[in-house]
Amino acid sequence: MPERTNVNGEQAVRQAPAFGLVTPADWYRVPLQQPDRRAASISALIRRQFAGVDDQPVLRRKTEDQLSGAAEAGAERGGLVLYLSFLEAAGIPLSASLLVSCLDEKFDSLDAVAVLSGSGEVEPVMLPAAGRAARLLRRERAKESRRLGSEFQDTIVEYFVPVPGGDKVLMLTFSTPLEPIGDAMVELFDAVAATLRWRHGDEEMTGVRV
Repeated sequence: MPERTNVNGEQAVRQAPAFGLVTPADWYRVPLQQPDRRAASISALIRRQFAGVDDQPVLRRKTEDQLSGAAEAGAERGGLVLYLSFLEAAGIPLSASLLVSCLDEKFDSLDAVAVLSGSGEVEPVMLPAAGRAARLLRRERAKESRRLGSEFQDTIVEYFVPVPGGDKVLMLTFSTPLEPIGDAMVELFDAVAATLRWRHGDEEMTGVRV
């Protein structure tokens, strides 16, 4: 919601800031807040991934159901945008995701961040354009991994960034199930987080308001 402030004694409306991120070209962006846009984005992704493949209707439906479920779950957690990685190296998919969400929490301290996200390695960081933040690294065996019988742990990196001008926190949750190359993926996640920046008011911006 816009915030009202006094400028030279007059009432004015200050827009909530918008954020922007630079992600790899092969990361697909799914907006989460509007169900129709979310569904349209997932349908477009399915058409792209299965272009020229007409003999896999069961796999296509299963993939669409999985993506829709992940997007809906992200939206229920306050997610604004979900990014899905379709990067490949030597023909091997580098599976990863990024959920950007907004928390109605005040950025008090690293201890508060640790309570919000559970156990993990928490440290203060400075993002080049977005300023101070807290970074949390954890590794856990997700429910889906257990269900599939995988012995690998998910590598998760979370950034908590105070939103300018209010008691909100922008949360970036990066995740990959590729434990053998988890450290390399963490470097990529940190590089993406470093591109976070804010824009206010009428400044031209490709991003999402919080």
